[in-house]
Amino acid sequence: MTPLSRRAFVTAAVAAVLVGCGGHRAAPPARPGGTPATARSGGASTAAEPAAKPARALGRSAPVGLRIPAIGVDTPLIRLGLAPDGSVQVPPIAAHDRAGWYRYSPTPGQKGPSVILGHVTVGSYGDGVFRHLAGLRHGDRIVVRLENGGSADFTVGDVRTVAKADFPADAVYGDVDRPELRLITCGGPRSGSGYRDNVIVFAVLTSASP
Repeated sequence: MTPLSRRAFVTAAVAAVLVGCGGHRAAPPARPGGTPATARSGGASTAAEPAAKPARALGRSAPVGLRIPAIGVDTPLIRLGLAPDGSVQVPPIAAHDRAGWYRYSPTPGQKGPSVILGHVTVGSYGDGVFRHLAGLRHGDRIVVRLENGGSADFTVGDVRTVAKADFPADAVYGDVDRPELRLITCGGPRSGSGYRDNVIVFAVLTSASP
């Protein structure tokens, strides 16, 4: 990571509250047997171990798409930087909602925490691309398509719902010694025009294809 990228990454860690998720809250999808999946609350400093063995780090290649079979997500990825106030940008509120990769984080598969953000709702347009993110469970698969034509497969280790006021910046943006992934959206009860909490998925690279 270049000095500029490192400074931007640290800045984001200080101002890491995801906003702009106003609108009707979507319920989590039903799991087999008809029981809705739920997220855990709290926040340890590291992600729980995935169900599969972590894989070796990949070279740098920007992500272009994201697929999460368990919750029906298949979205292109846009690139996000920093907003004027120093916080991480979020994807625009649009009818064709897409998730976005924070470009000052490592690319998915590189050593470190790669960060992808998306909306749970998109105002008058309804549900956002991450509307069911809280429904993910330990062991679920996440596939990131890369610019070089390959893909990076991650396995969910932990899902946390935390108050925005207590956003765990160190756990999300802090250094780790292996390739990891963070997916972030809004969650919890409504608070004014947005949501009180953030939902954060922690995942570890477990395989890759060229």
